[in-house]
Amino acid sequence: MYWTEFFTVALIHLLAVASPGPDFAIVLRESVGFGRRAGIFCALGVGAGIFIHVAYSLLGIGLIVSQSIVLFNALKWLAAAYLLYIGIKALRARPAAAGSGEISLDADARTPAKAFSVGFITNGLNPKATLFFLSLFTVVINPQTPLAIQAGYGLYLAVATALWFCLVAVLFSQDRVRAGFARLGHWFDRVMGAVLVGLGVKLAFSELR
Repeated sequence: MYWTEFFTVALIHLLAVASPGPDFAIVLRESVGFGRRAGIFCALGVGAGIFIHVAYSLLGIGLIVSQSIVLFNALKWLAAAYLLYIGIKALRARPAAAGSGEISLDADARTPAKAFSVGFITNGLNPKATLFFLSLFTVVINPQTPLAIQAGYGLYLAVATALWFCLVAVLFSQDRVRAGFARLGHWFDRVMGAVLVGLGVKLAFSELR
């Protein structure tokens, strides 16, 4: 009975998740800079962040946030500040030691918990995701659809997002790919930093529509 609605949700989500944005940029950076394990844990963090959006959408809090300019701007600026913070850190990357042949984004090794938290925060603070899930749960999904079914949609969205970015992590953490980026040295990190800063600035000046 709800298969048509589910496939509509799945298709819209596929188009949205495949579009490059902060989630893609951060998973790419973790995967290339710290390897497959970090990339996968970051992807799992992004997927877990989806549960935040699903939860407030089901509770109706997303509607309140979207209708409050103050609350929306607070979330927007917090997310922009976080992207600017990690972007600026990346911009300050120093050249690797001569002959190291590896990318080094930080002196400290990336722990799974750190990689997971970076992905989780990046997705959870994204106000664009707030509006996406609000639209999804108020326009695409019929309000008469049982809450349990809607929760099932949310579980699918979280799992599908995690799997998609795990695939991204696996692809970009391959030795050949990492070796190619390694030849760019610290310039890769600086480019990714510029991308994240650009996304932060764009987000900061975006308007509630």
